[in-house]
Amino acid sequence: MWTRNALAATLAFGLLLAASPATSQDFTLAGTDLQKRVNGALAMMQYCLTPEVTTSSLSINAGEAGVNGLSLYQLGGGLTWSKKLPIYLEGNAAFSRYDPVFIVSRGTVRAEVPVVWKSAVGTAGIGWDFPIAPEFVLRPIANLSLGHVVSEISVAGSVADGETGQEIEFLKQGQLNAVGYGGSLMLDYEHYREAYEIDVEARLSNIWLQSTRGTSEGVKGTALAQTASLWARWRAPTGLRALDRPVRYALEYAYSYYFGPNGDMVGFNHLNSLGAGLELDTGAWDTWVTRVRLIGRYRFGENVTGWTISLGISF
Repeated sequence: MWTRNALAATLAFGLLLAASPATSQDFTLAGTDLQKRVNGALAMMQYCLTPEVTTSSLSINAGEAGVNGLSLYQLGGGLTWSKKLPIYLEGNAAFSRYDPVFIVSRGTVRAEVPVVWKSAVGTAGIGWDFPIAPEFVLRPIANLSLGHVVSEISVAGSVADGETGQEIEFLKQGQLNAVGYGGSLMLDYEHYREAYEIDVEARLSNIWLQSTRGTSEGVKGTALAQTASLWARWRAPTGLRALDRPVRYALEYAYSYYFGPNGDMVGFNHLNSLGAGLELDTGAWDTWVTRVRLIGRYRFGENVTGWTISLGISF
């Protein structure tokens, strides 16, 4: 889960195929039709549409030494303007690289074609804080996303060189542009005391994606990206001081679940994150930035494990 008033690093994108023999004597992609593949590719954007602590700097190995199947990176943040004007603003930018291997066939001849997919996704959100109980805020958010994917065959002289057709042409030098719109609902709990601080956020996101103008011929599609996430942080003084303020330690837990018709696209549909780090209070020296955090996180889920270091800034 992405924390309010935080700056984090994250990511997203990928595509998987179900292979079956083709009978055409022309080279074609084995498996389901191109429309289903594009819908699945759009659905993969759910890993970076909303800022997620659990997917920050995520890298999934493709099974070959030195080859990353999926790499995701994200930079984002959000804040409530003030208690008098409780408008909530968030923004997120993500980049990903995915290296799928496609199967092409001509009659009984089948060959592997390695492909590089590079994508960039940006999301903006605007919401409003509604106090519903002491220390509890309900926050509906409207979201708008834009995405761009570029495809290229990663090995020169591939078996697909010289072949034509919408599927092959898209893999060789195609692009996919997408727009997403929808919303999120967040429940925010803030319990602050002198001896400790507790933050908990629960979020549901639902964003509809569809390809737009500029997309390569024959690869138009739609998808529904749905995510549920939970994030919690405990902060308390260490007894040390720096910059005329107490130094705090921070402990985190986060969980994200990706559901919907294409929730599991790269071998997992949920991720956990455990984090620990230190926080400096800069309020005595800076009127804009109030706190800076350096946190190490361990991520784990279905077929996924990894570490990351994140820098967080509160305003």
